[in-house]
Amino acid sequence: MKKAIKIISWILGILVGFMVVIAASVIIDRGMGVNRLDGITNTVIPNGNEPAIRAYVARPSGTGPFPVVIMVHEWWGLKAEIAGKADALAKDGYIVVAPNLFRGNTTSWFPTAIWQVSNTPTTQIDGDLDAVLQWINNQPDANRNQIAIMGFCFGGGTALRYSVNTPAIVATAIFYGSVISDPAELKKIQGPVLGVFGGADTMIPQTEVDAFEAGLIAAGIPNQVTTYAGEPHAFVQSIAEINKGGNQQKAWNQLREFLAKAFSGQAMSRQYRLANNPQPHTVTASEFSTPARLLHQFVCDLTVR
Repeated sequence: MKKAIKIISWILGILVGFMVVIAASVIIDRGMGVNRLDGITNTVIPNGNEPAIRAYVARPSGTGPFPVVIMVHEWWGLKAEIAGKADALAKDGYIVVAPNLFRGNTTSWFPTAIWQVSNTPTTQIDGDLDAVLQWINNQPDANRNQIAIMGFCFGGGTALRYSVNTPAIVATAIFYGSVISDPAELKKIQGPVLGVFGGADTMIPQTEVDAFEAGLIAAGIPNQVTTYAGEPHAFVQSIAEINKGGNQQKAWNQLREFLAKAFSGQAMSRQYRLANNPQPHTVTASEFSTPARLLHQFVCDLTVR
């Protein structure tokens, strides 16, 4: 009995020590990351009595007014890869606003990313996006009647939730983010929806993707929901990687086509999904009994609650 208690105490001690080390690493990482946004952001957006929002804004050449795309980052926070995508999208004639929604913090450290998502209330995120929307409405070169929102992973779930609750958003694009499948909720969306997912994503089962598409159809929302076979979670990376071709480039070009049609008022077509996902995706029970899936359920899914 004493030996068992000793073993249990030893195991608990290791676990506590591990948690202390992880917590300390998050504190150190956040302290070291104070100036990380300096080389990424170029705009400070007023936020009433709340802390101002640092953002990267990419503008096309000309005087406008231009359609606007709000681009929401992954759970790392705003990074150079997002700014690069904003620059690329601006070449298509859009003002792209990429705000940092973690109040000045961005990271490449996994535990800090989890902490950021877990400790940033959705009400705060939506409030910051409201401030971004108000700032857009005050820009003389922005078309306030043509505002879309998009995001990647954490940003995808955030974009969908915000679109459901914000009538001013006229188009929504989700890259492998947490989904909403309730038609009653989805019916609140005011424009078409693009969904891009990976067939080998161990965080988001195809059953959830199918339920999302079915919910959009039941709600009468024009949509394109595409699963790229064999692709993992977060498969659309930097512009340099996108330009190499393959499914990354296909997904990016699908976004460009979606935005062009959404802002011009053209009807949506579901042919793209049929061409890229001709065979049903078979989900095995073991495929999603992984730490990645559990992480997505208890951390990332917070973005749609």
